[in-house]
Amino acid sequence: MPVRGRPEIIVASAVERHVPVLEREVCRALVPALTSDAAGAGGVFVDATCGMAGHTRVVIACTRPRLVIGFDRDPVALSIAQGNLDGVGVEVRLVDAPFSSIAVRLREQGITEVAAILADIGVSSLQLDDFSRGFSWREDAPLDMRMDPRHGQGVAELLAVIDVAELTRILREYGDEPEAQRIARAIVAARPRTTFALAELVGSAMSAPARRKLGMRIHPATRTFQALRIHVNDELGELDRLLADAPELLAIGGRLAIISFHSLEDRRVKRRFAELSSPPAMPAHVPLRADELPQPRFRLPEGFARGVIANDTEIENNPRARSARLRVLERTHA
Repeated sequence: MPVRGRPEIIVASAVERHVPVLEREVCRALVPALTSDAAGAGGVFVDATCGMAGHTRVVIACTRPRLVIGFDRDPVALSIAQGNLDGVGVEVRLVDAPFSSIAVRLREQGITEVAAILADIGVSSLQLDDFSRGFSWREDAPLDMRMDPRHGQGVAELLAVIDVAELTRILREYGDEPEAQRIARAIVAARPRTTFALAELVGSAMSAPARRKLGMRIHPATRTFQALRIHVNDELGELDRLLADAPELLAIGGRLAIISFHSLEDRRVKRRFAELSSPPAMPAHVPLRADELPQPRFRLPEGFARGVIANDTEIENNPRARSARLRVLERTHA
């Protein structure tokens, strides 16, 4: 099994090319943590969003960690990851759980600190391309959109009972949809149960100026589908819990790398990383010299202070990378 270069990923029962975004940048971010004695933690790498194990295999190839722990709440993805990680030459443990439970699940395995954590936030290619799961308007299917279909309320169930005010809030807060109220009224009046029905309803409910503003490249239902998906999966709540727990799991020298795909996610990551890498606020009357002030326990590594985005070549080869942004946090003190 080759350990260098881009790995071939098994998708469902066929062998296809699944290309993780920002491969080189992820390696550049995590190599210092996983190949240096400073990171400690026994070379443990956690992929908080294992998916089909694309990034997992990339990190294994460029760092050779001692132990890999992969989390995912999608049982279909985990079963594919298992096949894609067979024979990689390092110990792999897969955990059927959301990344919000990372601290608890690691403690259950006797692990209190790790060298590196990676999270690729949001919906996966596997979920989008499996039309039966209702994430996309490209094929007709029951409205579901749950990342873990074993738990929670699907979109069709939500739309069967929701009122206009609450749906308007969801569309505005999670989709930044300017036509939220018009769309919410139309949805509540019809209560669609399939992807085609919802997409058609949204398009017909939008005003002509709003449709023209979107142009031909953006489907009118894009924001609505995003907002409903984020809501039923509590995606931002999951991210907030990861941002609260993951930094404290890092060994000194360890790194947390997070890839986000839209501003709702990225703003949260940026704010949390800035908060952790800034000196603690001190009362103005406390008489301390600059060298006496408490130092932050984390820093933004050189080259990652403003986040990293894909270059034109990667975007051309992998259009999903267009909106991806990688941010990195390093622990410097206990």
